[in-house]
Amino acid sequence: MENFFSEEFLIEITTKRFEYTYEAMWKCIKDFLELRGIECYSPRSCFGALIKEGIVKEEYEPTLAEMIKLRNALVHTYDEEKAKEIYKLIKKEEVYDTFKAVYEAIKSYT
Repeated sequence: MENFFSEEFLIEITTKRFEYTYEAMWKCIKDFLELRGIECYSPRSCFGALIKEGIVKEEYEPTLAEMIKLRNALVHTYDEEKAKEIYKLIKKEEVYDTFKAVYEAIKSYT
């Protein structure tokens, strides 16, 4: 049981959770915008529309763009060192704050 909470395990769980949360977030944004008559077909276009419509502040745009890169890198990462780098970036406060800001913004419309 000692290895259960190894660094490798924590990196795997954290990166997968980020990936699932990211996918759920952008698809939720897509559906939310569609209900408002705005069509978007990719995370980048959905995030852009969210900001353009003033639903989320522009200050989150750089982190949303970084999250796209992180998610895409995760899908094609098989190298432990690269996974560690991504893990460190995912743990940044800005990533959490951005997830929270998107959640709060959409929630305020329901």
